[in-house]
Amino acid sequence: MRIEAYNQVTQIYNSSRPSKVTGADGVRKKDQLQISQTGRDYQVAKQAVAASSDIRADKVTLIKNKMASGNYKVDAGDFAAKLIEKYDAYC
Repeated sequence: MRIEAYNQVTQIYNSSRPSKVTGADGVRKKDQLQISQTGRDYQVAKQAVAASSDIRADKVTLIKNKMASGNYKVDAGDFAAKLIEKYDAYC
């Protein structure tokens, strides 16, 4: 085994290592993450949506009461328009 060959290999290996990042003052710098205000706003909105209920109890109660009393009427034209709108959104 040749020792000088080993030294050459280690020199090649050391030269291909990434150098440590230092600032103008010679102090090592650390990675930093900065989140924009838009990103923070998005995160707050996402948390608010996740915390809210999927069911609007006040509307459900109102419709149930109207159905129980026989006063709940659905306009066929409005129903058809909403149905087509939903169909177009999926296609």
